[in-house]
Amino acid sequence: MNNKSKKLHLIVKNIFKKHKLSSNHAKICADALINAELVGAPSHGLSRLKMYCDRINKKVINPKPKIKIKKISKSITHIDANNSIGFVAADIGMKKAINNAKKTGIGLVGIKNSGHYGLSGYYAEQAVKKNLIAICFTNAPPAIAPHGAKKSLFGTNPICFGTPTASKIPFILDTSVSVINRGKIRVAARTNKKIPEGVALDKFGKPTTDAKKALAGVQLPIAGFRGSGLAWMVDILSGVLTGGNHSGKVKDPFDDFSGPQNIGHLFIVIKPNLFIGNYNERIKENIKRIKRLPKLKGVKEILYPGQNKYRRYKKNLNKKINIPTNITKDLKKLSF
Repeated sequence: MNNKSKKLHLIVKNIFKKHKLSSNHAKICADALINAELVGAPSHGLSRLKMYCDRINKKVINPKPKIKIKKISKSITHIDANNSIGFVAADIGMKKAINNAKKTGIGLVGIKNSGHYGLSGYYAEQAVKKNLIAICFTNAPPAIAPHGAKKSLFGTNPICFGTPTASKIPFILDTSVSVINRGKIRVAARTNKKIPEGVALDKFGKPTTDAKKALAGVQLPIAGFRGSGLAWMVDILSGVLTGGNHSGKVKDPFDDFSGPQNIGHLFIVIKPNLFIGNYNERIKENIKRIKRLPKLKGVKEILYPGQNKYRRYKKNLNKKINIPTNITKDLKKLSF
């Protein structure tokens, strides 16, 4: 990070400390939010800071959680996050999954009583940096209607996969099962911008490009019933399996302060050489073959998931983070 980014990181960290998080937990949160800005995902960055602080003030996020870590086996761990902020629960969970995988070849961690944790790819990348494969699931507040229903129930429930690539740029696929993620719609609503066509319906079931109407309506899943099925799968793995809320019970972090979210997360971390000893050579060959395919007109390079994000991160490291006026105002209010 450049000096301006470091200064911004310190401001965010101090805001979390002011809201009674420990210095270590405040740093974990600031790291995640600034990273989102640097990788070009502002919908999961500083635009959410006020929301986290509001939830702490309303006592639906516990700033001083007593997190319980239950060892089920050498490979499997279950974590009760005690309504901690999601960044902290996920950081502990991924570190535990990594340690389990290093010892046994595979680490499986289920987390309950957590909250929104930002970008799934941020946690997958932690494992990939240790030369491990990672799969991450988390559920979210209702946004997508199950196929055949007209009421939203599933979250945008991201699916995330990461693997080492035998190069400095990791393969990180981090995608919501909605056409666009909800964070982008929230940012558009706050900045009075239109959203693309074909991503949402209003509360009457009509297509809309109005972000506020989309938030009150239904987001559309990718690939029709297939996207709806994937959202259901993630809801089962991260909610039903872990003990977290599920089937529409996860509370909206911006609008519902009636209680904690109780989001569930599931992390699976795998040693890449479990079955064969030359994974790095094989993944390198895999990527090389695909990149050598004939390209469509106008396509200079076939990119694997994570390459664009890495390039944005490297580019943004030496640039000033652009903060919208309304978020600058939030930072000032939260700092004093």
